[in-house]
Amino acid sequence: MSRVSRPRPAPPRPTPFVQDRYVQDRPSASRMFWRRVRRSFTQLAVGMILLGLLAAGGGAFRQYADGETWRERIGNSTAALGLRVQQVVVEGRQKTPETLLRNAIAAGDGEPILSYSVTEARARIESIRWVQSATVTRRLPDTLVVTLTERRPFAVWQHDGKFVLIDRDGQLVTDSDVGTFSAELPLVVGEGAPAAAAALIDALAAQPDIQSRVQAAVRVGQRRWNLRLTNGMDVLLPEGADTAALARLAQLQSTQALLDRPLQALDLRLPDRLVFRPQPGHGADPKEPQPSQPRKPT
Repeated sequence: MSRVSRPRPAPPRPTPFVQDRYVQDRPSASRMFWRRVRRSFTQLAVGMILLGLLAAGGGAFRQYADGETWRERIGNSTAALGLRVQQVVVEGRQKTPETLLRNAIAAGDGEPILSYSVTEARARIESIRWVQSATVTRRLPDTLVVTLTERRPFAVWQHDGKFVLIDRDGQLVTDSDVGTFSAELPLVVGEGAPAAAAALIDALAAQPDIQSRVQAAVRVGQRRWNLRLTNGMDVLLPEGADTAALARLAQLQSTQALLDRPLQALDLRLPDRLVFRPQPGHGADPKEPQPSQPRKPT
C-alpha cells in the first residue's frame, strides 16, 4: 500500500512592526501642553471649592458654636442643621414618679441633641430610688430614648415606727404609698432585717402552710429571726438555720397541729429539744408581760 504524505502547515508569518502607526498615535507637543493645563485648572478649581466649603463651615461654626466645651460647641453648631431635642421617649416606667423622672432627664425642648450628656442623665435617673438601672440613647435627629428597669418591692420594712418598701437586695425603694403593697408583701421588722429578708422569705415560700400563718418576721440582734404568727404566737428560729427549722416546724404542724394550740411562744433554737410557753390562763402566769405586736402599715 502506498503512503499518502500530508502537507505540513506553513509557519505563521511574523506580524510586521509598523512603527509609523505608533508614531501617528502619539499626541503632539501642543496637545500634551493643553492637556496639562486643563488638568492643573481642574485641580485648582476643586481646591478652591473645598476652601470655600471650609470657610463657610468655619463661619457657621463661629456663628453658632457658643459654649465652654467642644461638646457644647459641636452641639450648638449642629443644632443649626436640625439636630435638636424635639421628643423624649420613656420605656419601662410603671412606678417611678413622672415629675422626678422628668427633672432627672432635664432635656429642654430644642436643646442641641449632640451636646446633651447621656452619661450624666443616666446617673441622675439612677439616683431615683424606684430605678434600678437606666439607659439613655440618642435617636437622631431629634429623639432621646430612656429605658428604665425599676426596682420591684419585695417586702415592707418596719423600723423606728416607720414603714418603707425594700427590694430583694434590701435596698430602699420608697417610703410613700406603702399601704398599697402591705396586703401582698411580707412584713419584716427591726435593724438589719432588709439585708437578711430574702433568705428567710425564700425559706418560708418552701413551707406555704407556715408562710400563710406569719404576720411578721422580727430580726433579733441582727443575727436571727422570730416569727410572729397571726394567732399571736412567737416562733423563735435558730441563727443561720432558718430552712431546717421551718422544715421541722412544718413536720410538727402536720403530725401534731402544734401551731393550733394555745401557745405564747415556741422555741426551735435547740436542735434536740422543743421548748414552748403556753398562753396566759393555760398553765402560765397571767401577769407575764406580752411582747409588743408588729403592725401592718395603713
